[in-house]
Amino acid sequence: MTDQGQERIPAGYVRRAHGIGGDVVVRGMLTDASDRFVVGATFRTDEAEARDLEIETVRGHQGDYIVGFSGLGDRNSADILRGVQITIDALDRRELGSGEWWPEDLTGCDVESVDGDAIGKVVAVVTGASQDRLVVRTIDGVTGEVPFVSDLVPGVDVRQKRVVVDLPDGLFEA
Repeated sequence: MTDQGQERIPAGYVRRAHGIGGDVVVRGMLTDASDRFVVGATFRTDEAEARDLEIETVRGHQGDYIVGFSGLGDRNSADILRGVQITIDALDRRELGSGEWWPEDLTGCDVESVDGDAIGKVVAVVTGASQDRLVVRTIDGVTGEVPFVSDLVPGVDVRQKRVVVDLPDGLFEA
């Protein structure tokens, strides 16, 4: 659900140029990246003047992808893309399973304790290899990260923009 109106989401970003022929190293940011980074796939850049890039060649490389986009014929044109995010339409994402949420759906949710006490708001989600973390800013202005595991986050209702947490004492002390 993208009820915040987000139309495009990051699929990956260009880390650097690779070689002299216009290839780039791309870090995929989607769980289905290997299905997305294929010959013929088209992405839109997040540049001020966005452009569409079509994959002409692709191969895996140390957890990333070496991609040749159509129209990038040399290292100089590839270097321009360093740090640029490549995006897909939000409607093209995979279907979520039970107990899964998109980060932008969690951002902005009110955070409350299992007892119903207001704690703060989710201001960001940090995705991690072993677990994600909710970045929470308390009503006192203290920011901290809560591991997004069921023991600490027993309830999520993105329709009501509410996350229930069961936190150990002292987690958000300044």
